[in-house]
Amino acid sequence: HLLNLLGLLYGANNQNFLSFSVIAGFRGTVPHGLSLEIGDTVQILEKCDGEFTGWTSTDNEGSFGGIFPSNYIHLKNACVKNKGQFEMVIPTEDSVITEMTSTLRDWGTMWKQLYVRNEGDLFHRLWHIMNEILDLRRQVLVGHLTHDRMKDVKRHITARLDWGNEQLGLDLVPRKEYAMVDPEEISITELYRLVCEFNTLFLWTRFAEYAWHHILRAVIIQSWIGPCLPSVLLRETVLYIMHQMYIFCLSGRMGAGEKKNACNVQYRRPFGCAVLSIADLLAGDSKDDLILKVYMCNTESDWYQIHENIIKKLNARYNLTGLAVSLQLLHGDIEQIRREYTSMFTHGVSITRKLGFSNIIMPGEMRNDLYITVERGEFEKGGKSVARNVEVTMHVVDSGGQILRDFISFGSGEPPASEYHSFVLYHNNGPRWAELLKLPIPVDKFRGAHIRCEFRHCSTKEKGEKKLFGFSFVPLMQENGRTLPDGTHELIVHKGNNCLSQVYLLVCLKNTCLITNCLLFSNQFLQDTLDTLFGILDENSQKYGSKVFDCLVHIINLLQDSKFHHFKPVMDTYIESHFAGALAYRDLIKVMKWHIDRVTEVELHEHIQEVLKAQEYIFKYIVQSRRLFSIATGGQNEEEFRCCIQELLMSVRFFLSQESKGASALCQLQAVFLSSFPSVYSELLKLFDVREVANLVHDALGSLPTVMQGDESLQAVKLQSIGKTVESHLYTNPDSRYILLPVVLHHLHMHLQEQKDLIMCARILSNIFCLIKKNSSEKSVLEEIDVIVSSLLDILLRTILEITSRPQPSGSAMRLQFQDGEFVSCLLSLLRQMTDRHYQQLLDSFNTKDDLRDFLLQIFTVFRILIRPEMFPKDWTVMRLVIWDSYFFLAVIFINQLCLQLEMFTPSKKKKFMFTFILGEHKLHFIPALIGPFLEVTLIPQPDLRNVMIPIFHDMMDWEQRRSGNFKQVEAKLIDKLDSLMSEGKGDETYRELFNSIIPLFGPYPSLLKKIERETWRESGVSLIATVTRLMERLLDYRSGWQKIGCTVSLLNFYKTELNKEEMYIRYIHKLYDLHLKAQNFTEAAYTLLLYDELLEWSDRPLREFLNYPMQTEWQRKEYLHLTIIQNFDRGKCWENGIILCRKIAEQYESYYDYRNLSKMRMMEASLYDKIMDQQRLEPEFFRVGFYGKKFPFFLRNKEFVCRGHDYERLEAFQQRMLNEFPHAIAMQHANQPDETIFQAEAQYLQIYAVTPIPENQEVLQRDGIPDNIKSFYKVNHIWRFRYDRPFHKGTKDKENEFKSLWVERTTLILVQSLPGISRWFEVEKREVVEMSPLENAIEVLENKNQQLRTLISQCQTRQMQNINPLTMCLNGVIDAAVNGGVTRYQEAFFVKEYVLNHPEDGEKITRLRELMLEQAQILEFGLAVHEKFVPQDMRPLHKKLVDQFFVMKSSLGIQVYEQVHR
Repeated sequence: HLLNLLGLLYGANNQNFLSFSVIAGFRGTVPHGLSLEIGDTVQILEKCDGEFTGWTSTDNEGSFGGIFPSNYIHLKNACVKNKGQFEMVIPTEDSVITEMTSTLRDWGTMWKQLYVRNEGDLFHRLWHIMNEILDLRRQVLVGHLTHDRMKDVKRHITARLDWGNEQLGLDLVPRKEYAMVDPEEISITELYRLVCEFNTLFLWTRFAEYAWHHILRAVIIQSWIGPCLPSVLLRETVLYIMHQMYIFCLSGRMGAGEKKNACNVQYRRPFGCAVLSIADLLAGDSKDDLILKVYMCNTESDWYQIHENIIKKLNARYNLTGLAVSLQLLHGDIEQIRREYTSMFTHGVSITRKLGFSNIIMPGEMRNDLYITVERGEFEKGGKSVARNVEVTMHVVDSGGQILRDFISFGSGEPPASEYHSFVLYHNNGPRWAELLKLPIPVDKFRGAHIRCEFRHCSTKEKGEKKLFGFSFVPLMQENGRTLPDGTHELIVHKGNNCLSQVYLLVCLKNTCLITNCLLFSNQFLQDTLDTLFGILDENSQKYGSKVFDCLVHIINLLQDSKFHHFKPVMDTYIESHFAGALAYRDLIKVMKWHIDRVTEVELHEHIQEVLKAQEYIFKYIVQSRRLFSIATGGQNEEEFRCCIQELLMSVRFFLSQESKGASALCQLQAVFLSSFPSVYSELLKLFDVREVANLVHDALGSLPTVMQGDESLQAVKLQSIGKTVESHLYTNPDSRYILLPVVLHHLHMHLQEQKDLIMCARILSNIFCLIKKNSSEKSVLEEIDVIVSSLLDILLRTILEITSRPQPSGSAMRLQFQDGEFVSCLLSLLRQMTDRHYQQLLDSFNTKDDLRDFLLQIFTVFRILIRPEMFPKDWTVMRLVIWDSYFFLAVIFINQLCLQLEMFTPSKKKKFMFTFILGEHKLHFIPALIGPFLEVTLIPQPDLRNVMIPIFHDMMDWEQRRSGNFKQVEAKLIDKLDSLMSEGKGDETYRELFNSIIPLFGPYPSLLKKIERETWRESGVSLIATVTRLMERLLDYRSGWQKIGCTVSLLNFYKTELNKEEMYIRYIHKLYDLHLKAQNFTEAAYTLLLYDELLEWSDRPLREFLNYPMQTEWQRKEYLHLTIIQNFDRGKCWENGIILCRKIAEQYESYYDYRNLSKMRMMEASLYDKIMDQQRLEPEFFRVGFYGKKFPFFLRNKEFVCRGHDYERLEAFQQRMLNEFPHAIAMQHANQPDETIFQAEAQYLQIYAVTPIPENQEVLQRDGIPDNIKSFYKVNHIWRFRYDRPFHKGTKDKENEFKSLWVERTTLILVQSLPGISRWFEVEKREVVEMSPLENAIEVLENKNQQLRTLISQCQTRQMQNINPLTMCLNGVIDAAVNGGVTRYQEAFFVKEYVLNHPEDGEKITRLRELMLEQAQILEFGLAVHEKFVPQDMRPLHKKLVDQFFVMKSSLGIQVYEQVHR
């Protein structure tokens, strides 16, 4: 695909240059070749033999770029903006296309980075979106789309562009009608509103994709999961969408009853029900088939409510099977679905309407549906010993008794039927069916039609038809012409002349033709009704005027119902085209004034309220009547009409000016009037001049009371009326706007002063400034700015200060809410519109210098707050640029003041000025306050900017050294701010050497270290620079994300040991604690929190609120920490450590006589003892890991660690985990220490092997009688030392007996901290390497094996072993090895005369080896005796074999002889 096809054609420097876009890449490898990338813009100087000479847009203008082939470029129309060094080439094509191509180029680079960062999900989603955008772009470029289709395509394009930008963290793009807006061409308030609307729309669109405007397509797949169905599967499964947003499926079967005997008569029987929540469906992926759990009804009496029971989770009593359903969510309204999924509608897809009326009824909408629910029946036994099997058959018949065909519907999409058969519930005289039917009967067939129900008893014994035992009927229309009313109707079951039983039907009628209100608003009926009313008014207005007015008000207020909102055009059409009451205006004005004059009469309040609601259409009738009268009479009685209107509005002003306390009835009337008063403006404009209407509205709104302590709802409605006034057509006219502006600003000022209804105030202000065009110099606009400045600037500044000083939630940055941002945009718009004259008038308005100073401090405080980076979301670049534009404009004006131009001063004045204003010793006032802001500046990756800041830091250190003899303040602030800023992601690798490097990094500027070395305090200064550099190294490693836990441990120790900053130390303790909890390292989490616990004492010293801890005493916090640590030790199965803490806190409870908590703690301690004895603990393996090479993070580089593995983790799994964490590392295949070349390599090398822990507490492990559950803890806890044995042969290897020369190199690793601890791994502090002789190795092997045998025998004796297999395998291994050579090799190697003579120093060791061999024989003999007691019968042959081999072993070793001699 071709990205960003740009081109331009323009002239510069009196030469005609052609600009083209590159359509193919060119490497430029030929002499003087110009390298081209697809999408580059090139300018052409000359053409020669099919080649061009020119430069790309990235080169400097006028520089010679190179040559390239002419067929690599394509000409496109364009224009040039900002000609010169920073000119921009803008294609003249559609702006959406331009944005699309440039965005795709940006995405292309970032898309590749997603692959590198292994973000596969976003990588593939973005790839699909890019392809969709390219396809849509192709459609637009072809140019064959209709206007509506083009609009639709652009909507899809911009939606996908916005999604991609949001996912990639790119800037928000404000748009208007799918095109990017130019911030220079619209007001700031409009720009801010577009940005906010984009955010709201984008979030709403994403939400709508999952929650609204979907059409659910459900396809039933005829496949069941579960047991075989009885009888024949009923292929009658109907889906309903319930109001509670559930899909439920009722399934029946066709059968002949419960017995299996043959019967020709079939009837419907209940089978099962399935329910699916729409909410669950929207939350998951609906592409795959869903398995609906079908609950089979065991108790048929519950059949009518089975779906409700399933929804309420009362489904335990039902059997379960399954139904496969395919569901698909389709986006858009029904017309869009028809266009985009045409193939779907060719397969008989049905459209299901809502059971009740929709919220909005459209004019002309016809619907004639009658819904019948067959609820329940009560039948007598009829002389039978058992209950009946009742089936209901329903027909619709006319007055002549003929069945009306095809007027019964069982569900959406089902073919119509002429009769209905109910489910048959087995032996039930009180059946409850609750089956819903629809009867789509035409209006002309309602009269005389009725429903006939026939009741039959169904039995498998009947060979013929079902037996009819009764019938019922109900007419659909009553004698007075009314349809059957909604509700439950009781029908009597007849048999001849007898009444046997009752049946209950629930009727719900939805008929738009038979309902009075809908009929009223039909065009013809409405016209006749209103013509009749106004005819009565013309005949006798004195007698019937009030009654006609009341009828008109009632009809008008019917339109206020949301259901009939769309009938307003019907009323409007009547007024414009059919209304003929030319004299009606007099009576309407008269009666309306009569009502308004009586607002104080309590008994009329309800009626007057209805009148005020209808004032919009009353004024429409008044205006249209007057217009008709003027046309008929040539404008007679004009002055009389104006006087009537003036008197009516005077009554309105008096009515609005009335004050009342609290929420009185008068306040309600005023609120009703104000809510609809703005809709009258447009009607008055049809008869009056715009200034006249503006004055009338000004007087009316100005009459409102200024007291703000009244009814709050009235105050809100009053402000809403002001808002509608500003949004009205009347306000857009400059002549009327200048009249209305003062009263609008007056009410705004009152609300802002009280800080009430700020959202509405912000909206009104924003609308006001949207009408003031940028850089407008019209006189009317300048006058409006005068009024706004004098009325609103001061209160606007105070409002912004108030809303930005609100307390923010802990841990969250300050962020403007929508209305807060609108206030800011209004302030910026106002400042941009103010001219020099406005500023001068503002300054002259202050009576004293103190007032002026307060104002300037106020506005500068606002500016300082607004330019904070956290005030707007990070992607609101456009709004940030607007604010910065205003800020720099102000800075330039300030710098260019004549009073600050030193070159214009006289020498004496300049000297005096320099003496007064050069900071000198005043610099100390800025320490340490400005260290943080200056440090933030150095974090910007601009070399020149960083180097300018270096002398400032040097100067701060120098002045602090002069004042205090040290620079502790500078150091403390520098470290705190560095930690905060770099943790936020600021700074880079180059920044690491900013302070430390002696060689200048950027140009001729000296480094900070070099400047410090010239000072007398260089020793302490160099120490500070070294400390800061080491801190930055650790912070950069921490931010990189590699081994987050290890980096946090490194920082934590750094703050404690090198900086001694307790607060930062505690913060990182809790960061490490959270990381451990997330990784489920509960033991390490407990040890980590123990660090903070050790800093506290059992005292009553009050502690401030800190992190997530409330304000409390030191004792309370230490108690909470103890309990939390015990909980984590418990979860990590490190119960022995928990017991120690239980004892400590129990001592405190006991000292305070808090026996209640003491009892709880003792019980907790006892539970930990129980867990030690009862629960099994796995012994983890330990691994030594060496990180070699310069590519590893600082805290790992060329160091070795011992790591505590996870449960069940072996060497291979651990090695693979490490390689996954460091994918570029090379695994070393040997255990030898690497040489210097590996240490200095620009690569990563991992050396991993397993090590054996050396327990510290050997006494517990060697003592007999201690259960292994206890010993297992001491084997792998509190371990400082680990060993690794590497066997090797020294001298000549004896092929017959390798034990003679088999030496062992034993490496002992000593850690900086014991494991487990605050980390799963710790650095090796010291290595000890010793060599063990073959004899020593043999002694150790036998000692370990004997100890293992003792342990297994003891476990078997105490029945701790669930099966005897471990003992069997161990005995077999030792005895079989001895028979085949095992310990015999030791005799041959070390007991021979030659060895004894050559190694006289090993006499004691030889004796020890002989004793161990004898001891092993004794242990084996005892072990075999124990084994014989517990060995199962099927393993007896193996036991016998072991006994035989043992005697062979003893005889071969001559142990019996030795025993006799020894005895």
